[in-house]
Amino acid sequence: MKTFEAIGAIETFGLVFVLEACDAMCKAADVELVGYENVASGYISVIVQGDVAACQSAVDAGIKAVENLGAEVYSSVVIAGPHIDLNKIISRYQLNNLLTEEEGDAV
Repeated sequence: MKTFEAIGAIETFGLVFVLEACDAMCKAADVELVGYENVASGYISVIVQGDVAACQSAVDAGIKAVENLGAEVYSSVVIAGPHIDLNKIISRYQLNNLLTEEEGDAV
């Protein structure tokens, strides 16, 4: 897995709001959407990676987009210079891994 300068994440409630956040994040800055996790009972987290400034801009834009819809962002974070071992966690949420798991479920 490629190492990035930073990761950013937002957690909110509901797919519609997380889609709006993702769209705003990816449009606002040069970040790569890593993936998402449906945490529990509708809480969804989304993760992006890129350089520190891009991740901060993306997270700020995502928060604003969710708030503009009248929803609440429960938590957000930008981690500059993440430790290499965080890749062990982040790789679980990569979209290509999620697709592989779903395909395995269908068999």
